[in-house]
Amino acid sequence: MAVINKQQFQQLSHLELLAGQVVEGFITGLHKSPFHGFSVEFAEHRLYNQGESTKHIDWKLYGRTDKLFVKRYEEETNLRCQIIIDNSSSMYFPLPEKGEDKQNKIAFSVYCAAALVELLKRQRDAVGLSVFSEAIELHTRAKSNAVHHKMLFSELEKLVEPHSPDEHKNTFAVEALHQVAEAIHKRSLVIIFSDMMDSRPDSEELFSALQHLRHNKHEVILFHVVDKRHELDFDFENRPYRFIDMETGEQVKVNPAEVKNSYVTALAEYKKNLLLKCGQYRIDFVEADISEGFQQVLMPYLLKRTRML
Repeated sequence: MAVINKQQFQQLSHLELLAGQVVEGFITGLHKSPFHGFSVEFAEHRLYNQGESTKHIDWKLYGRTDKLFVKRYEEETNLRCQIIIDNSSSMYFPLPEKGEDKQNKIAFSVYCAAALVELLKRQRDAVGLSVFSEAIELHTRAKSNAVHHKMLFSELEKLVEPHSPDEHKNTFAVEALHQVAEAIHKRSLVIIFSDMMDSRPDSEELFSALQHLRHNKHEVILFHVVDKRHELDFDFENRPYRFIDMETGEQVKVNPAEVKNSYVTALAEYKKNLLLKCGQYRIDFVEADISEGFQQVLMPYLLKRTRML
């Protein structure tokens, strides 16, 4: 049984602990899936490639598995990953009611990003973080050391601090994605968490920014973060509501039943166009419903990583 280091345990943030639990559960689930060979051992070893030096072969592991594995060291990096989070006001929907502990889009994105950081850390992969709203709020280069990981968890925790409904931050994903594309100098896996509610009226500019990432040889996964029940299905009670645009503060009173058909049709058309463009640019599009679990994010990441290496 492993000895628990109390000092190390106390140094872990709440988000780190949660991310660790999520990843442990995910890896345990993989043992019962077609990915059963993908275990925590991958963090410390890689398969031996014929012709390379034998001095780092783990002979004890060879004795147990009859396979040649090479010990992997901290500075070795298989993959570079840049996680990009949309921190505009629309990502704070739905606002929790008084006394509620309801998850919104930004919290879901942060927890998913934290789990990915933990998974990348265990795989000795380099990970960076970019946060944007009206401009780039944070951009870190991809690194794989422990100090960097601590900093990432600290920055992620700041994103789930209480948000004032009177604070309005628009989504300017176009400029942000172009800037991030230019800032990443080595081929990377770029993972985006966004509701894609850009404030610019011309969606082609947004698609151009996504294409910029692909043009620079990056692999891209776009997690379209949504509250499916309210935002896509427009499932509200048949009574008057006051809807507030969280990015502009504009308000409108309406009975959802009166506008549901036109709203759902317009949103479906936008999503169809988004899917079409992502397919055209070979970007993995994944709809991530905040009412579902983390599996919908971790599994597409794992599949993409498997294809890349």
